[in-house]
Amino acid sequence: MTLKTTFVVQPFELHRNRLRPARQEPAQSEFGALKKAEALAARLPGAAALKVVADDETGELEGVTILGQFGAVPEDFAESLLGG
Repeated sequence: MTLKTTFVVQPFELHRNRLRPARQEPAQSEFGALKKAEALAARLPGAAALKVVADDETGELEGVTILGQFGAVPEDFAESLLGG
């Protein structure tokens, strides 16, 4: 089992007055994810920078960490990452 760490940015958009996830964007590093999330939140309602650890062979998720949130992010966003 080989674990692989990737960084992504989850932007959020407004749809019928509710926040919903937009298309995730990859980032090269933790710093890059934070900067990209901050920049996206300047033109969208909000964004979150995430660190994702998964098994490189099976794709099974080992864990997701929120590195930072900018602007408006759904209240249940952290819970949804945990599958709750």
